[in-house]
Amino acid sequence: MKRKNAESIGMLIRQYMRQTGLESPLNEYRLIQSWQDVLGPVVAAYTGDLFIKNQTLYVHITSPVIRQELLMRRDMIKNDLNTHVGAQVIANIVFR
Repeated sequence: MKRKNAESIGMLIRQYMRQTGLESPLNEYRLIQSWQDVLGPVVAAYTGDLFIKNQTLYVHITSPVIRQELLMRRDMIKNDLNTHVGAQVIANIVFR
């Protein structure tokens, strides 16, 4: 007995997530969780209160020196985070 319409479980799960509208919140969660992996533990120690609203990542920074460094690298950080997640999740980053 041969199956003609076989699909992988991963593909079916992705289709279900897309149809139910759960793909975007999941990607946003994955992006926030990947902050420390992409920027490292030193920068992550000075950051907090990360949240995404309207494709903008808001990050609270406690060190003015690190805030200035991150402002200069904003586009590179945005690209690295989106690449790490594997989807275009954010279009801008705001450091507070």
